[in-house]
Amino acid sequence: MEHEDLERMEKGIYTDGFFNLTDDNIYKSKVIKDIDSNIGQLLKTDAKFFAIHVSPSEKELRAMGNTEQEKAEAMKRYIKEVFIPEYAKNFNKELSASDIKFYGKIHFDRSRSNNELNMHCHLIVSRKDQTNKKKLSPLTNHKNTKNGVIIGGFDRVNLFQQAEQGFDKLFNYQRQHAESFDYHNMMRKNSIYEQLKQQEQDLQSDEEKAEIIQDGNQENLFSFDIENKKAGNQVFKTPNNTTVRQENYTSIKLFSNQT
Repeated sequence: MEHEDLERMEKGIYTDGFFNLTDDNIYKSKVIKDIDSNIGQLLKTDAKFFAIHVSPSEKELRAMGNTEQEKAEAMKRYIKEVFIPEYAKNFNKELSASDIKFYGKIHFDRSRSNNELNMHCHLIVSRKDQTNKKKLSPLTNHKNTKNGVIIGGFDRVNLFQQAEQGFDKLFNYQRQHAESFDYHNMMRKNSIYEQLKQQEQDLQSDEEKAEIIQDGNQENLFSFDIENKKAGNQVFKTPNNTTVRQENYTSIKLFSNQT
């Protein structure tokens, strides 16, 4: 990320520092110091922080603004107003966004991508809350435990669903079914035959909706078909399991800093 920032600064292209819920343009040294000091009562085997990557699709990025600066500001707004509040809520411990210690960094390029637009956000989220008292892990297998040693948990599927719905509402984004997390989550679990059958049903349904909405406007209908064909860009792997590569909805990945 630093290498990209230096290149962009030399070229006079927009760049930005780290941000959190209340501040922008935060220095890296402050981020490191703050995260490293927020580790009270953590064991050596505990992760100090979690790395989260939020990567909108090209289509979603186009809905976030016209310039890189507009898109970056929109991304920060999404992180602050939607993602972090939903992240906090999913621990089921009556937490709010202000309880989460995190830092974000906007990244504009990907070396292995052929996409025209590649902006995404790297989040560093502390294992401990702002008070340095509560341990919070989005990788726990508990979801909403009411009794026992562990109270609460984390529902990752619900986070992805709510973050997606929040994105659509914030940017007035009209999401097609084939772009949704639920659709790709289902496709990932199904067999190749079931996936192809579902794709055929979705295509037929989309064509019927397009005919009704466009009322015979062939130019718009053609554009609609092309868009859906591009949205169907998927790769299947066999024989042990079936994985789906999706490039048409926001990808959110969670990582621990412990190996």
